[in-house]
Amino acid sequence: MSELLIENAGAIRLLTLNRPDKRNALNDGLVSELKDALRTADADDDLRAVVIRGAGKDFCSGADLSALQKIAGASYEENLEDAKSLAELFAMPRKMKVPVIAAVHGRALAGGCGLATACDIVLSTETAVFGYPEVKIGFVPAIVTAFLRRNVSEKRAFELLTRGFEFTAHEANFLGLVNRIYPEEGFDVAVLEYSSHYSKLSGSAVRMTKSLLYQMDDVNFDNSIAIGSEVNAEARMTEDCQKGIAKFLER
Repeated sequence: MSELLIENAGAIRLLTLNRPDKRNALNDGLVSELKDALRTADADDDLRAVVIRGAGKDFCSGADLSALQKIAGASYEENLEDAKSLAELFAMPRKMKVPVIAAVHGRALAGGCGLATACDIVLSTETAVFGYPEVKIGFVPAIVTAFLRRNVSEKRAFELLTRGFEFTAHEANFLGLVNRIYPEEGFDVAVLEYSSHYSKLSGSAVRMTKSLLYQMDDVNFDNSIAIGSEVNAEARMTEDCQKGIAKFLER
């Protein structure tokens, strides 16, 4: 049985972590399959969004026992190679053309919470639980720090990363880590309805907006304005924009 299920719902690609007996914990196989699936999705120009979700009771509980045993017995070089593989996975959603949406139910802990944080949008059930508990076992939630620091204030990030407590979906929403909260019943339908909205929008406009937003990370205000001007001009030349303007003028 594959550890990652892949299916389409119209223009939405659904990627389901499929290790329910292990709370969808991340191992080498699942990380590899997920990276391959994201690369394939990014190359598909017909897609408008990608959803990452979990089978069974949980979204993802982080690294599994075999991964922790591997860490304990590996050299620095081996651990660095393994960490870079996980970092590549976490960086992929941000670099992809279409929105990548985490659909979180149950627990999203440690690397599982990191995976959700790395997505563009997080949708959650009311009963979902989040947390970065790595410090409890002497570990550091290191890779996710790059994403968390961009999502919440410095003091909030410090508290979440160094105290290791679990927090609710409503707390995550208050902090800015969750976009929308839905009842557990009907959650899959709600996620699909939310994601499918991107099928009604200009694909080129969404792609350019996503790219522009993340380009702002490393530039100052004046350069941000300059980049925005360039993207504005590029957007005006796209087929979607030309058609949209013509349709508007016909009213």
